[in-house]
Amino acid sequence: MSDIKSPSLVEADPTPVTPVKRSFYRTTWWAALALGVCNFCAPGIWGAMNSLGAGGAATPFLVNASNALTFGLMVVTAFLTSTITRYIGVRWTLFFGAAGYAPYAAGLYCNNRFGNEWFLLLGAALCGISAGTFWGIEAAVAMSYPEPENQGKFLGWWLSFRVGGQILGGAINLGLNSNRSEAGAVNPKVFLIFIALQAAGPFTAFFLPPPHKVQRTDGLAVKLFVDNPILVELKETAKLFFSKRFLLIVPLISQAVFSESFNSTFLTLHYTVRARALGSFLSAVVSIIAGNLFGLALDSKRFNLQQRARGAFFLVMGLQGAWWTWSIVVNNEFRKTGAVYDWNDAGFGKGFGSYLAIAAGFQLNYMFLYFVCGTLVTEPADILRIGGLLRATESAAQAVSYGLNSLPAFQDIGASSLNFALWGVSLVPAWLVIRKIGVEYFGRAEKERRERAGLESSAASVGSSEKLSL
Repeated sequence: MSDIKSPSLVEADPTPVTPVKRSFYRTTWWAALALGVCNFCAPGIWGAMNSLGAGGAATPFLVNASNALTFGLMVVTAFLTSTITRYIGVRWTLFFGAAGYAPYAAGLYCNNRFGNEWFLLLGAALCGISAGTFWGIEAAVAMSYPEPENQGKFLGWWLSFRVGGQILGGAINLGLNSNRSEAGAVNPKVFLIFIALQAAGPFTAFFLPPPHKVQRTDGLAVKLFVDNPILVELKETAKLFFSKRFLLIVPLISQAVFSESFNSTFLTLHYTVRARALGSFLSAVVSIIAGNLFGLALDSKRFNLQQRARGAFFLVMGLQGAWWTWSIVVNNEFRKTGAVYDWNDAGFGKGFGSYLAIAAGFQLNYMFLYFVCGTLVTEPADILRIGGLLRATESAAQAVSYGLNSLPAFQDIGASSLNFALWGVSLVPAWLVIRKIGVEYFGRAEKERRERAGLESSAASVGSSEKLSL
């Protein structure tokens, strides 16, 4: 309970951690596992439901409206993440952030089973109040816990759990609906499993080691703390948001997450129940493979920070442009025919392949955003702040996206074209930031490399002095 009373004092301990024997449950890989399991039970299962196509509903419009409400509220709580963490600590912030997901799953169940609408909206509101905090604190942990040379692998491993929820959800739903070759709502029994997993989610937060107990291989302490009064902290967070380096990546953040509601709606409108279940499963598999390969590339020692940043930018954004061009072509055809495909139908693969490509692109964009934001700040408090701002910006973009996709008139070609336009608009301002990474922006990783070099130099000096004295 000590981290509840004075987390800023406990978590601010700057003393390097160099244990004689490291405990696995305090390593950064254990932290990635703990964060991943918590992510699996909360937003991972939410993603599983969403990847079924509009939360498994027969039509996407009410669910899209409820998601718009969720993300609208998340903007506020994500922005307040650093302030909340200052008072209750990292693990309790993660606990609170995971607590609102189960009511939303229950709302989807009641809507699917009984046609209840008010409980769905209440669950969406409760999810929004807590989830913004969850997103903010997990972003800060992901950017501050791992050793610099393991940052990309940490991101890939942790985010695998997020889409791992889709694998489980898709497998369960595929088993329950494999004989349903028509459009409609999914079998409501699947939500009972989702509710149970999400109810357990908050308690998995306590497996995450607090920052001051993490034992890194480089011997440096994890610094993740805020000790400012509320008004000062809010002012500093706002100051970071309006800084040139962050405002320039706002379009990059927005285009990265805008596709989620489109892809979910597209799957609901144009595929049968069992094809939607297959899409949920396969999109997660593709995302895990793409994300972990990308994580290895981000950690590559063959290239310096500048080369990795620029290479990742051209790869991610180049593929994103290709996916949206493909999507516009597919949706223009679907708009004319109004087709609903089953996996046995001719032409099934054209649109389904587009769906999988955009899902993989979402994962790559997600990881790239963490990589970029991690290079823009160095101080512990700023890591918390930029994590909250990243997720607040994502939430605002997704609130607009889900709001638009709740309108039947906005479907198909209009949604694809808007996503393509956002991608195009983001390129130039994002490049103005990317080109400075490794030149002007080095982030936490470079700072910690220098600290580690200083520690090694000091140790070598001490060793030399001892030899001389002998």
